[in-house]
Amino acid sequence: MPIESVTAQLEALAIPTYGLGSPEKNPVFFENRVYQGSSGKVYPVPFIDKIFQDEPPQLVNYQSARLENAYVRLIMLPELGGRIFLGQDKTNDNYDFFYRQDVIKPALVGLAGPWISGGVEFNWPQHHRPGTYLPTDVTIEDEGEGVYTIWMSEHDPLNRMKGMHGIRLRPGSSLIELRVRLFNRTPFTQTFLWWANAAAKVHDQYQSFFPTHVHHVADHAVRTMSSFPEAHNCYYGIDYSARPGENDLTWYKNIPVPASYMVCESQFGFFGGYDGAAQGGFVHVANRHISPGKKQWTWGNHAFGRAWDRELTDENGPYIELMAGVYTDNQPDFSYLLPYETKSFSQYWWPYQKIGPVQNATQDAALRLVLNNNRTLDFGAVASRSFKGARILLRNPNEILFEERIDLSPDSPLHAKPLRFEGDAIQNLELALLDAERNVLIAYRPVETSTLTLNRKIAKELPLPKDIEKIEDLWLAAEHLEQYRHPTRHPETYWSEALKRDPLDIRTNIAEGRYRLKQGCLDWAAGSFEKTIQRLTHCHPNPCTGEAHYHLGIVRRYQGLEAEAYAALYKATWNYEWRAAAYFQLATLDCRQGDFCKALEHCESALDTNRQNNKAHVLKAIVLRKTGHNASPVLMHLLKVDSLDHWAHYESGDIEGFLVKCRNDAQTILDIVYDYADAGFYAEACTLLELHHDHRTTPSAVPNPLERSPQTYYTLAWLKDCLEKGSGMQVLDQARKMSPNFFFPSRLHDQLVLEWALAQEGLDRNAAFGLGNYLYDRKRHE
Repeated sequence: MPIESVTAQLEALAIPTYGLGSPEKNPVFFENRVYQGSSGKVYPVPFIDKIFQDEPPQLVNYQSARLENAYVRLIMLPELGGRIFLGQDKTNDNYDFFYRQDVIKPALVGLAGPWISGGVEFNWPQHHRPGTYLPTDVTIEDEGEGVYTIWMSEHDPLNRMKGMHGIRLRPGSSLIELRVRLFNRTPFTQTFLWWANAAAKVHDQYQSFFPTHVHHVADHAVRTMSSFPEAHNCYYGIDYSARPGENDLTWYKNIPVPASYMVCESQFGFFGGYDGAAQGGFVHVANRHISPGKKQWTWGNHAFGRAWDRELTDENGPYIELMAGVYTDNQPDFSYLLPYETKSFSQYWWPYQKIGPVQNATQDAALRLVLNNNRTLDFGAVASRSFKGARILLRNPNEILFEERIDLSPDSPLHAKPLRFEGDAIQNLELALLDAERNVLIAYRPVETSTLTLNRKIAKELPLPKDIEKIEDLWLAAEHLEQYRHPTRHPETYWSEALKRDPLDIRTNIAEGRYRLKQGCLDWAAGSFEKTIQRLTHCHPNPCTGEAHYHLGIVRRYQGLEAEAYAALYKATWNYEWRAAAYFQLATLDCRQGDFCKALEHCESALDTNRQNNKAHVLKAIVLRKTGHNASPVLMHLLKVDSLDHWAHYESGDIEGFLVKCRNDAQTILDIVYDYADAGFYAEACTLLELHHDHRTTPSAVPNPLERSPQTYYTLAWLKDCLEKGSGMQVLDQARKMSPNFFFPSRLHDQLVLEWALAQEGLDRNAAFGLGNYLYDRKRHE
């Protein structure tokens, strides 16, 4: 293959696969399940509790997405959470720098049951990804000049946020770029984490590496810590101080039990792993200011760990996981996405060879500089692309110890001959790689770890509410429990104690109001926001935050009080933080009143503050269409940014392409239907649901039990009734006669539709069952 070319394609890939039991047809709530340090609540995703490993695997044809150039071969599986299935260094005898699975052999490790090891898993909005064993949408982007990105996307099944990741490969480079775009397409504040979970096959000669300043690591939730890389303490029940010579945690062979460790504080943006037998490995690189997370996990080099290897593969193990977190440095460790907020970022991997673990790395190059026991310097350089006429320079403050002009490329690293070190302190040395114009590409100066301090502290259990003195501390404790999805302790008791002491406390009322809004307790939520506004406007009418006004506006629109919603949302626009979300909501209310001129003005105002709100772009395009203007440029611009925005695809008129790209998935269809309904476009919403009902696409190799739902019929009946009173009864009767299997409503919109259905004449076991599932999930147990 010519070095200039990249190939990108979708094709079938046959893989031996072990079977699964049927998912639970009735909901599983798991309210107090502890999973990866946070809540293991799985609803509305159906739970699978059986794997047929006693039966021989069957060949299954999966849709694979392939990227390849002269250096790297990648295979992705969109139908299994969009994971990277294979990553090979073609210039190093096709070395699998990511752990290669030869079978699909799931074990009950995932949030909803089945999970497979190998390759790279992309975890959000919590670990391990709720949709890790569900299909994603996929498309190939040709960027021109031989550059391709394969995009995979989903509407997250827990909170209906949109997460997409693109694997990007360029000609003449071994650099793999992971482009990520996380879009909160809901009107609610949401929490999330992001970890890219890369696996590597290991043995006694495999070593992970982290920045050399890392001298402590932590367990999940920082429950305990260890010195690093040499552990001089007890960690996961192992007294490493009693294991001299076997206490370096970077070596797989030294860890006998299942163990995680996460970097507590990071001053460099890289880490990775190296296979001494294959003389190959990979490095991960990212912006350390937003990507501090660096973690290793192993099942352990012992009989227990090897038993888990047998559970997850037939013959190609063991492995470790080297995980990279963005907006997070621990598990659980959640960050916020505000309404309609998008967070975009990139992470990078590249394979390298022949020089051992490295001490600094960027997207372009990596350096090795270590002092051997015999007082010789082991040093070298590798690159992810070609650098002709580069220079490598080793020096101390007084002299140049080594300088050489070299040509570097991914298949041609430099590993210099050992150099005798006569000095006392390796910290005085600097190794640098310069390009042909003598610009510094990368440099490394060894770290004196004895001078480093650690700011991270071991976490402490929260006191009971009655034992906390300050209202602020009660609010902070509740925020932590809610944000981190605590599995067994709940924020309500802390809010209750705070409001008992001060019923008008601003932060507590806002927090509880948001929580009750997500529960669908609209009257309760409205009362919380009204009390907040009462306190905020006690001295003057213009508060420093528009958060309470924004959320009160959301509550009022769900209650059907549009005039009150409009007033509250407009007041929220006075504050920058809530301006974009509030203006978008105002634009939808304008559309409901048929005031398209005002709607267009408010769409522009929303986009002035948040250009990355996909829904504002699509609504603007609809308004242009409604007023006889050309909407195509708006939609085409958005689809260049997000090629898997399904509302934009549908509005663009490519119906067949839309159905293929979104897999005609019921839950995705419902998201778009409710987008139309929010703006009063009931006819468009009905047409989309009828299209969904009339078409059946080719099923995925990994079926999604929620891809068909009675909710689509209930929603269609409600929409028809909105258009003309009584016209939805025939569809409602159809919904009532359907099987209730997998009827797991999860949106506030679903609640309102089912409440409408139960208010209609006649018995309705399905609506009662679905609404009961929804309310129980919202902890409205009565």
